[in-house]
Amino acid sequence: MAQHTAIYQQAIYYDTVFRRDVGRDVEFMRQVYCQHTHGALQSVLDVACGPGYHARACAQRGLRGVGLDLRPEMIAYARDQAESEGIDVEWVIGDMRDFSLAEPVDMAICPYDGIDALVDNDDLVAHFRAMATNLTPGGLYIIENIHPRSCSYYHYGRHTYRGERDGIEVEVTLGANEPQFDPITGIAEVAVEMVVRNGVEIARIKDTAHERLYTPQEIRLLAEKSAALQVVAWYGEMNIAQPLDNSQGAQSMIALLQKIG
Repeated sequence: MAQHTAIYQQAIYYDTVFRRDVGRDVEFMRQVYCQHTHGALQSVLDVACGPGYHARACAQRGLRGVGLDLRPEMIAYARDQAESEGIDVEWVIGDMRDFSLAEPVDMAICPYDGIDALVDNDDLVAHFRAMATNLTPGGLYIIENIHPRSCSYYHYGRHTYRGERDGIEVEVTLGANEPQFDPITGIAEVAVEMVVRNGVEIARIKDTAHERLYTPQEIRLLAEKSAALQVVAWYGEMNIAQPLDNSQGAQSMIALLQKIG
């Protein structure tokens, strides 16, 4: 598994750029859970959670929220944020290919292209099996990736995000080295650059890691290989009415998988 360690260690700066309201995502999760299980969602795992946006949003709405991340710096930051918000969230430092929760959850979500760190087929199969082990019977798993129009084998693109808090401006550029995916392995070496400014530049953090581009059919076939999860639906946004297609309404590639058995 590959990750941009130097960037993810900067939890407060990462949060300055990427923090957003995920309330609409939680509503989508409730809707798809009801539609596919005919039950009410009670618990959610936020996979590769970073600052734990989805785990915290679920806890704020009365659900059991759990956050899993490999980086202790992210979990520490997420825990501090949850405590300041007065909410109870379970935090787990662990590898998403092999982990165990105290109790299984009804649904899990891996947002923001989190699975691209799983660069080998065996990595994703192991991950799917670990997910199934930690889901309740019939439990669901949402994977959110960038839409193929925005990032493809021959066009990774250069993606820049900015944020500001307390006079500190942070800019993160993904694909600073104009990477391309290997057409056979689907893996690219991707450079990321974070610039922190307080009027003048005070820090420039560079990092490089391998990322895997997964197509819908690869996700489907590797789920089948796991014999633990199966794809049951595709969406183009956290919107139950938006299919995965080439319309402008589809800004993401959302795979919905369900535990087998």
